[in-house]
Amino acid sequence: MTTKPTTPDASGLQRDPDDWKTGDEPMTAAQRSYLETLANDTGEEVEAAMTKAEASKKIDELRERSPRITGE
Repeated sequence: MTTKPTTPDASGLQRDPDDWKTGDEPMTAAQRSYLETLANDTGEEVEAAMTKAEASKKIDELRERSPRITGE
C-alpha cells in the first residue's frame, strides 16, 4: 500500500495537498521563499510557477534532502 505525502493542516491533521480546496492556486510568497532556500541547500532548481499543492509536495521532497534539515 502506498501513501501520498501529507502536510499538516491548521488542526494538526494530515491532508494530502491534492485534496486542498485552494491547492490549484499559485504558491504563496512564503512557499516560494522556503523553496528557494531548500533549492539552494540541495543544488536543485525549482519551477517559478507552481500551485500551492505542487509547492507543498516539492517542499516535502527537498526537506528530506536538505542538509539544513537532516543535519548532514
